[in-house]
Formats: sequence, C-alpha cells, structure tokens
Amino acid sequence: MDKTGKGKPDIAKYHMDTVKIRSMRSIRTSNTEIIHIIISWLAISYAFAVLLLWSRSGIKPTGDELLNGIFNPLVISLSTVGVSFIVHEMSHKLVAQRYGSWAEFRMSPIMLLLMLILVLQFGILFAAPGAVMIYGGNVGRRENGRISLAGPLSNLLLGLAFFTLLSEQGILYEIGRYGVIVNITLALFNMIPFGIFDGRKVWDWNKPVYIVMVIAILLLLFLFVTPQLINPITPQPF
Repeated sequence: MDKTGKGKPDIAKYHMDTVKIRSMRSIRTSNTEIIHIIISWLAISYAFAVLLLWSRSGIKPTGDELLNGIFNPLVISLSTVGVSFIVHEMSHKLVAQRYGSWAEFRMSPIMLLLMLILVLQFGILFAAPGAVMIYGGNVGRRENGRISLAGPLSNLLLGLAFFTLLSEQGILYEIGRYGVIVNITLALFNMIPFGIFDGRKVWDWNKPVYIVMVIAILLLLFLFVTPQLINPITPQPF
C-alpha cells in the first residue's frame, strides 16, 4: 500500500540523511527507510514462518519448534513473503519518485507487534507492516492511480516468475509454490476498491484498467494458485 500526504514533510530533515544508490541514481532513499524496510522484512518473514509451522501440525508450535524447526520455513518466508513485500512497496516508491514526489517506506511498530502476537498465539497472520509515505510532486488522480497500480502489478509479475520454480524439487519447489500463492493473493487483496487499498485509487483513476487488472489476477488465481492449494505437484516436508 501507499499513503499520499497533502502536506509537506520536514524536507530539511530528510535531506540530511538521504543517500543516492550509485548504480541507480534515480532511486533516493535514506538510512531511516533502509532500517524500516529491513525490520519489516524480517518481522513479516518470521510471522509467515510461524504460520507455516502452525499449518504443518494444526496446533500452536512448541518452543522447540520455534527454535529448532524454524530454519526451513524462515528461508521460504524470506524468499517469498519477504521479497514480495519489498517489491510491492518499492514499486510504489519508484513510480512516485518518477513524478517528483518524496516517497519513503515507514513501518508501523504497533502493527508489527500485533502481527507477531496474533500469529504466535492464534496462528492468524494479519500483515500491515507499514506503507510508502508520499508527499509533493506532480501527483493528480492519474498519477496517484498509476502509483497505486504499481504495487499489485509487481506482485502479479513476481508470481509468474515464482511459477518457474514449480519444476524444481525440495525447498526450491516450496519457494516457488508459496511465491505464486502469496503474490497472486497479495495482488488481489490490494485491488479491493475501497478504504486505504490500492484498488480504490486505481478504480478512481481508470475503471477499465482496474477491471482488466482484476480479471488477470483472477485468471492467474484459477490457473496457478487453486491447483497449488488443492493438489500440490510434489508436496515436500519442511
């Protein structure tokens, strides 16, 4: 998700800690943003790894499982949910910066803590780690719609990329399987056309684009995700 602000942030403060990535000079980031992304990436990946432990046994993971049995689920999570989260948020950021906006990700400590409590105690994963904050720039309804579309579209393409791993075996297959499921589901979830979701801004900008995007997601959901949920090709233990 992205959050567009009408006011202006303390630009001087952000200029002080802003750094440019040499290999991609158009990407502007800061030490604060990098720290927030890393914390959120690790937290959401760990939460999904715990959820995988829940799904394996159907009961709350024991302390020993959380300590000694977390490695493979965590590798899967870091490579799927973690990567999907970063790609989604950075897609919003890059498009917003293209329109001259200040755009950086900021985590929500309260939501991260709530996410961890829910998954550890009840096996429920509700992930809203934060959002890309956007201020200023030449952003109208069209630009805001494109910025919002970038996130779900990136997950759609990433889901197709993960699909290529389904011909592999072992943990690579599991990464491919969960990568497809997570990305297509995340794309559809974010296209909800109301509230703070990306879909509302896409709908307000261009309804035909919204409809085509949702149809594409539903087709991929039916063709790729449903078979993985009902009948995995070669199910592997963690």
